[in-house]
Amino acid sequence: MSDQKDNSVLAQVEIIAQGLSETFAPFCEVVVHDLKNPEHSILSIHNNLSGRQVGEPTTELGHARIESADFPNIIANYANQFSDGRPVKSTSIGIKDESGKYIAALCLNLDMTLFRSMQSMLSQFIDVGNSPIKEHIEPNGTEAIRIRIDQYAAALAATPRTLKADERKNLIEVLRNEGLLDVKKSMETVAQHLGISRASVYLYAKKES
Repeated sequence: MSDQKDNSVLAQVEIIAQGLSETFAPFCEVVVHDLKNPEHSILSIHNNLSGRQVGEPTTELGHARIESADFPNIIANYANQFSDGRPVKSTSIGIKDESGKYIAALCLNLDMTLFRSMQSMLSQFIDVGNSPIKEHIEPNGTEAIRIRIDQYAAALAATPRTLKADERKNLIEVLRNEGLLDVKKSMETVAQHLGISRASVYLYAKKES
């Protein structure tokens, strides 16, 4: 591949990098490497989180790609860290020329610091104590209906609110056969969990009866 074609490829990679950086700002650093010039491979850094600069050398992964065209095109979601110790989740994508030789790399580095803090806060927020006192503020059995709907949807690689009409009809039959439609306010519970009207649930139930 000629230098002109190489430069054209790099220009396209740069456009992709810009789009990704704008989508995932400010949490994800996106770096474009020119592997034809490993000592000064960094062409651009978007959402600079690592403190590196344009013109700095490539990393170990870059050298591994330069040395072997058989190196994997994509190394996704591997543990990494910035120089100050912040934890990072990284993905590295190699770009080849027409001859199969690596000429560039597109790297994404997601700063996990904020997300881990959010995870810790959410865990604390939803944590419940081990009190022996139990209280139910909704009709008995409605949670069983929700759980069964979730299981049914998960088996179809869907969510309750994305089920199609024929899948909803079959779900109603499943709930009836398992006795869950006999639970007080079952129709209201099903409607709320599926995000549809009670009239629709009654219609599905009528068609299956």
